[in-house]
Amino acid sequence: MDMLTRRKFLLASGVTGAAALAGGATVLGLHELHSAAATDPLPPGQGILVLLTLYGGNDGLNTLVPAADPAYQKARPDLAYQPHEVLDLGDGLGLNPAMTALHGLWQSGKLAVVRGVGYPQPNHSHFVSMDIWQTASPSEPGTSGWLGRWLDSQPDDQLRALRAVSLGGVLPPLLAGAKTAGSALPLGRFALPSGAPGEALKALGAVSPQDCPNAAYAARDTADLFTVSAAFGPTLGSAAAASNKGVGKVKQPAGAKVKAAGTATGALAQQLDIVASCIESSVPTRVYAVSLGGFDTHSAEKGTQSALLKQVSDAIGAFQQRIAAGSRAKDIVLVAYSEFGRRVAANANDGTDHGTAGPVFVVGESVHGGFIGEQPSLTDLDNGDLKFHTDFRSVYATVLQHVLGTDPAPVLGGSFPSLSFV
Repeated sequence: MDMLTRRKFLLASGVTGAAALAGGATVLGLHELHSAAATDPLPPGQGILVLLTLYGGNDGLNTLVPAADPAYQKARPDLAYQPHEVLDLGDGLGLNPAMTALHGLWQSGKLAVVRGVGYPQPNHSHFVSMDIWQTASPSEPGTSGWLGRWLDSQPDDQLRALRAVSLGGVLPPLLAGAKTAGSALPLGRFALPSGAPGEALKALGAVSPQDCPNAAYAARDTADLFTVSAAFGPTLGSAAAASNKGVGKVKQPAGAKVKAAGTATGALAQQLDIVASCIESSVPTRVYAVSLGGFDTHSAEKGTQSALLKQVSDAIGAFQQRIAAGSRAKDIVLVAYSEFGRRVAANANDGTDHGTAGPVFVVGESVHGGFIGEQPSLTDLDNGDLKFHTDFRSVYATVLQHVLGTDPAPVLGGSFPSLSFV
């Protein structure tokens, strides 16, 4: 039974979740199970982190583009953007032309760009590098995620299943702690069986004094499954219904302060729409993990990456536009990263190969917009790779301290300089 972890229960629920929840459930609905959200919703002023992972190794040089640098033009004769094409940020840098919504956030002071982020002795493997970013352990294999370790330090109470949630059917390693873990929510309808099967499954969550530790742990995770279903099932069901009707767009209320470029569609927009709905409903979640893949651009990069970056930019812009109209706008910080950047020189297939340092984007009403850190040189390279200037653990330390309100040193295994983006 000890192998029946929360993540496996949640993955299973994506298969068994065809039955709807009992009528009358609300977006929170926790009073029926643990009374957590009804009696203690997330208090105003509690920081909320939205962590966006761009899987595949996003090309930072064609995202934050040094278009006026002759070394950039020489290294990428067919792949480079020209200075007049990029969205100017100053310092000789511009955003990819597709990122108009993020450019609007920059102009309004709500976007910070941390330049040259990486770690010592970089690894070009997707799996190893992503493991390093998600465990915050560059020197040796990590056994728990950095946000999982934060979860380990939180109270073991009825809210444990809701403090950190990943949108999608798989729990990322970053939310797996040594003692507990976050929850994974499959996109689409999320519901548990009703009737006798539902009652039988619920009975598995009842703790007995005769349970051994492993059985008690499994029972706790079963109860957590019902907690998560009650809290998020209606929101996910509404999102699925909207998608089935062909809507699939992030809501953009009147009076929003930032104008997004067009409408936001696609998987990332759907994830952020659900996150926004949960935040508006005061679901007691402090961390949301969302993601978008496809950034491994070894060939024909320009069109592929541009389309992906448009999805990212539009989805973030529409999300920020929506939450800016709410009461929790200053509580929310979104951080977007990828496991590595790409090589400086283009390859023979109009693409780029695995590299090292890249930019990290931070968005929010409380964010101090502008550049953080030094832009890597395109001529002082490490065997063709950019040299990093900011350790990614400084980004994490800043978020842990100023958004989640915790001491970062125990989580990160040491002290790292805090950055000034929030």
